[in-house]
Amino acid sequence: MGQLIDFETSGVASLRRRVAEVEEANQDLIAFARGHSGAVSAIHEAALAAVDADGLDHLVHVVTQAWPYTLGLDAVALALFTDDQAVRADMTGLHQVERRIVERAMEGVGTVVLRGVERGHPLFGPASDLIRAEALIRLDGPPPLQVGVLMLGQRRPQGFETRHGSELLVFLGRVVSRMMARWLPHPR
Repeated sequence: MGQLIDFETSGVASLRRRVAEVEEANQDLIAFARGHSGAVSAIHEAALAAVDADGLDHLVHVVTQAWPYTLGLDAVALALFTDDQAVRADMTGLHQVERRIVERAMEGVGTVVLRGVERGHPLFGPASDLIRAEALIRLDGPPPLQVGVLMLGQRRPQGFETRHGSELLVFLGRVVSRMMARWLPHPR
């Protein structure tokens, strides 16, 4: 006579394992959606704060002083150049820099670059030693206005790694570029 094979026990165990895997994937998806929703909300809040700025000094203050808190970052810096002049702004204020430093920061930045680093870019100023992940966002004013880079940094390694996150950062850069264009002198 033949031996009876119990498929039910192994089938139920297999189904339970699959249900557990699906539940885990579902929880990961829910966590991502909640995080993404929070990121979108923070970007919107940051953009509205920039739009509410009543001048270039106020905009620079909002970007370098308020945005780190709003966006959950450790440092935000802004660097611009025109002709032979270049400046960077961070939490410590506005500083003259060599134009070439800003140009080098922008090399390879089509619209946004997200990367992990051992040390943040020097344009972060004193905060550069703390930075382990940075986002560099190209700023282009309408010609012939200044161009530059918006830099977001955090201590935690690699926190900016999604394509959708890049789109949000590009949006933020465009808001800053357009707001700066309101107050920067237009060369004639």
